[in-house]
Amino acid sequence: MVKFPDVEVELIGHDGNAFVVLGRVMKALRRAGVSKEDRDMYREEATSGDYNNLLAVTMATVSVA
Repeated sequence: MVKFPDVEVELIGHDGNAFVVLGRVMKALRRAGVSKEDRDMYREEATSGDYNNLLAVTMATVSVA
């Protein structure tokens, strides 16, 4: 289940660098009006592991296209 299914982030066809992924998701969350607390929680969870963790947390947080 995706936490914010209405927030869609296009990652396919873009630079897959971890910083780019994190930045695109944070920007989308901010634009969607997601609270700072939820954005901070996403960032903390996404950066708490390796690249696979970043992708897993991202896919559990937003809709990825």
